[in-house]
Amino acid sequence: MTGWEADWLTPQGWQRGRLQEQDGRISALDATPIAPHEAGSEGRLRGLPGFIDTHVHGGGGRDSMEGAEALDVLTRLHARHGTTALLATTMTAPMAEIEAALRAFAPAIAQRRPGAARVLGVHLEGPYLNPERLGAQPDHIVPAALVEVQRLHALAPIRVLTLAPELPGHLALIGPLRDLGIRVQIGHSNADYDGGCAALAAGAAGFTHLFNAMTPLHHRAPGLVGAALAHAQHAELIPDLLHVHPGAMRAALRAIPGLFCVTDATAAAGMPEGEYQLGGQPVRLCQGGVRLPDGTLAGSALTMDQALRHLVQIGLLLEDASRRVSTLAAEFLGLPDRGRIAPGAWADLVLLDGDLQVRRVVVEGDEIDLDV
Repeated sequence: MTGWEADWLTPQGWQRGRLQEQDGRISALDATPIAPHEAGSEGRLRGLPGFIDTHVHGGGGRDSMEGAEALDVLTRLHARHGTTALLATTMTAPMAEIEAALRAFAPAIAQRRPGAARVLGVHLEGPYLNPERLGAQPDHIVPAALVEVQRLHALAPIRVLTLAPELPGHLALIGPLRDLGIRVQIGHSNADYDGGCAALAAGAAGFTHLFNAMTPLHHRAPGLVGAALAHAQHAELIPDLLHVHPGAMRAALRAIPGLFCVTDATAAAGMPEGEYQLGGQPVRLCQGGVRLPDGTLAGSALTMDQALRHLVQIGLLLEDASRRVSTLAAEFLGLPDRGRIAPGAWADLVLLDGDLQVRRVVVEGDEIDLDV
């Protein structure tokens, strides 16, 4: 049994004291309630639920589509920034390359590597997208077919699948995909407002990187963004302050109860400015942004600790910011034992100093070496 002293953000509010772990789970919290303004006082660390990132392409100079070794590098990089669980996210690619990536992901999903974030499963971002809304995705688009998704799902568990619902046959697939336990997100889509509403009615669970690679909001043509703001329970948002203006972020945060944040991180995350790969494409990290040679935004170099700081920077309380980078993603994935600090939950923890810098990270009771 091990333990950590901090001011802990629990579902009941802030508590000061000692958290104990056994067999990877929180066994007890010997603490007393404190007021929010007391959290972090006297130089104490603030303990939050570990961050959960459902949309990660890379980090530490490696891209998820490169396979098992790359996945090991990126899960270690993101763990050092407080991400305790994530979804390995694919790029649109020839089907043989997607299959190879999923085969490489499967062992890491089955067994977490020491010092790394837990890989909860796969986010299949493509190839079932609209070619008119590719963003930084390569043009290897194919129509979705249930038998094909079932085959991919057998290679490695798909937790989230991004789909353009307006393409022929896609709307009818949402229900069967949901029945497989896959959460369908609407994204890389040219659907209008009515198409977005139809997809939600068919069982779509949310939206992939809200505002980006989808039809925008106009007061006479609300588009997919309008459908999300009016009707969605959940959606992803990239809070790097480049993909979405802070004003649009605030609007979405008010409108969508379960809005959660993702990094959409590429190989450039945690790395200096320079050239990197995204699904086999060259991208460049410069002045905080990751772009294709034509200037198109191509994912990000964001880590979840910076995402948290950005949310606080635009005006969220730390308690709400924590929910947006952890608890709400766990709820979206149907994981009641992650994203919260409570007895019986996984001991996934991030401890921050007064400047919200990461000082300690614990993944399933395993304290991460931040100096590696």
